[in-house]
Amino acid sequence: MNFIFVSPQFPHVYWQFCAALRRDGARVLGIGDTPFDALAPEVRDSLDEYFWAHDLEDYDQVYQAVAYFSYRYGKPDWIESNNEHWLGLDARLREDFNVTHGPRPAEIARWQSKAGQKPLYAAAGVPTARQTRLTTFDETRWFIGEMGHYPVFAKPEFGVGAGGTRVLSSDADLRALLADHGDVPYVIERLVHGDICSWDAILDSRGEPLFENQEEFPPSMADVVYGGLDLTYFSRPQVDPELSRLGRAVARAFGLTSRFVHLEFFRLDREHPGLGGAGDYVGLEVNVRPPGGTTPEMMNYAHDVDVYQIWADMVCFDERRAEQDGTDGFCVYASRRDAHRYAHPHEEVLGRYGSAVVAHGRVPDALSDDMGNYQYTARFETRADLDEFVAFVHERGHEDDAD
Repeated sequence: MNFIFVSPQFPHVYWQFCAALRRDGARVLGIGDTPFDALAPEVRDSLDEYFWAHDLEDYDQVYQAVAYFSYRYGKPDWIESNNEHWLGLDARLREDFNVTHGPRPAEIARWQSKAGQKPLYAAAGVPTARQTRLTTFDETRWFIGEMGHYPVFAKPEFGVGAGGTRVLSSDADLRALLADHGDVPYVIERLVHGDICSWDAILDSRGEPLFENQEEFPPSMADVVYGGLDLTYFSRPQVDPELSRLGRAVARAFGLTSRFVHLEFFRLDREHPGLGGAGDYVGLEVNVRPPGGTTPEMMNYAHDVDVYQIWADMVCFDERRAEQDGTDGFCVYASRRDAHRYAHPHEEVLGRYGSAVVAHGRVPDALSDDMGNYQYTARFETRADLDEFVAFVHERGHEDDAD
């Protein structure tokens, strides 16, 4: 098998997908925008060959890389990045080189469109918030009136995370969005109150999960980014059976197969007429790649598995061969921001929780708006221990409180 992996060096843990493929006997060919000599040793060792494209945004350069690999090793069997930013690039390369595994551009465009997702959720029988595309003031205001009242939630139709999102609380907010959104298409949705959860899964060629995980995101990424809050989120030991049922239904309706997926849901914290009651799940958005950053590592720690190997086994054998080594637990990510002063210095955090902390370090600047500037990842057996750890890491110092 010839597997072309786009950007194996970022995020910095993604070389492990490549290493797992090689353990299964695949030939792994990397394309990235980092010079070969600047790659970390583990990235170089995970690849059979690497092509340096100075700019991955320049399609001609990446096309040349795939053409070179095709000439040297034969037709590629897979092209994948597992990265939201490069999903469109992956799909275009698959189409141009007639790669049979993986979605083509039309499918990716439909999956990434917040408006295009709505009828697919309906086909799955999963409720979602009412939505309209942003057009004129009068048309959009009529939709808001039909829903009842402000506030409403606005977000780019194509986008990831909290980038560009905002809450509209008045006609003035709507006019401001219309004035400054430029060429970026937006959708307007009913504002939903609740916690964000995700159903993460590695799907085989029939769309059946070989692995499942549930993440919890209190507070939401939008609140984190725009409120300058400290981020925390965690992997649970088990997946709520109802969330698993809904995740599988969405995967079938979207036609998701042979992929790592990250499906986000609201869990309502109050009655929402027409949507559900407290505790019910409502579809938020579908992401056809792993959850971002180092979240795959958190899944490994929470479930004592190797998700990189499970994913590689899916690619190479369409089955799960990697088994669980131990027991399930909680794995939590808690970040800090350089702008804040904290009550407990770094050394005190490690002194108190060092045996539970499985990773810590600076967050790349490209991810820091969402993920904070410094992160601690820790594993616990109980939710109470997790909550105590998060409170300790995030406790502010008096000077910061005064600011």
